[in-house]
Amino acid sequence: MSLRKDKEKVLGESFDEARIATFLDYPAPAGMNADFHLLEKAYRGMRGENFSTFVLLFIAAGKNINAVGAEGKTFLQSVKSHRNAEEYVIALEAAGAE
Repeated sequence: MSLRKDKEKVLGESFDEARIATFLDYPAPAGMNADFHLLEKAYRGMRGENFSTFVLLFIAAGKNINAVGAEGKTFLQSVKSHRNAEEYVIALEAAGAE
């Protein structure tokens, strides 16, 4: 089965600072903390090196790095046990996440 031309998987997409900043514009679903949602979208959508830049932009925009999600945990607490999250955890901790 092949993907349609407009649905091809994109690998190695370039994330410059302007592209990374677009992750600050995702609206949160009803009832979800907006800052937690942005961190989650960025975590799921970019590599660790890009996430480090995102965290700096996130803080500069006055967002809460310790926003709490639906489970009562900060984003750092939520991802700290993920197997491949080390680079993301380092970026969050460097920004003062708890």
